[in-house]
Amino acid sequence: MYKILSVGGSIIIPKTGFDVSFLKKFRKLILDQVKNGDKFILIVGGGGTARQYQDALRGVHKISDSDLDWIGIYATRFNAEMVRLMFAQYAYKEVVCDPNTKLKTNKKIIVCAGEKPGQSTDTVAVKLAKNFGSRQVFNLSNIDYAYDKDPAKFKNARRIEQMPWSDFRKIVGSKWTPGFSAPFDPIASAAAQKMGLEVAIINGTNLPNLKRALGQKSFKGSLIHP
Repeated sequence: MYKILSVGGSIIIPKTGFDVSFLKKFRKLILDQVKNGDKFILIVGGGGTARQYQDALRGVHKISDSDLDWIGIYATRFNAEMVRLMFAQYAYKEVVCDPNTKLKTNKKIIVCAGEKPGQSTDTVAVKLAKNFGSRQVFNLSNIDYAYDKDPAKFKNARRIEQMPWSDFRKIVGSKWTPGFSAPFDPIASAAAQKMGLEVAIINGTNLPNLKRALGQKSFKGSLIHP
């Protein structure tokens, strides 16, 4: 069974620019896991790249949410193509943009990107979990934990180690807007709860910790569960 990793754009290209050393280590970790028998679906987000384009468009003139989403989707697809090329012959021949596609492949790595407006790549990850029969999604971002409120703004923000979907959805709400930033988006959260999916929110730059999580060992991060 494929392990589903929703890889935030902030992991691939942080605001400071590409970290080639990290990308090499991330590639090695995934390939080492593949050699040990794992298979992966990597869904790549747009991150800061998408938000830069969206902010620029908003600054020029009034633009629809759908169009803002589309420019973000194209950013995910560009980022995903880079990731696919990082894994070269180990990856499926093209970036998959439809999470409902029934793929027949012996490749151990499949790279996916944004699908359509009204959702983020988190929702794509949930759809892929359903398509491929997985009960867990690993959500990789640049934070160690999800919080009940923004810790940069609120000193009393409480980190989440484990939380049921019913409580988590009260935090993230139910409305999607282009560029929405949350540990796991509201549309994806509703779908994950309906499926009874488990989502682990992990700092993807902490590779030893990520390896522990992939090996079903104790890890630092937030676990959202049914």
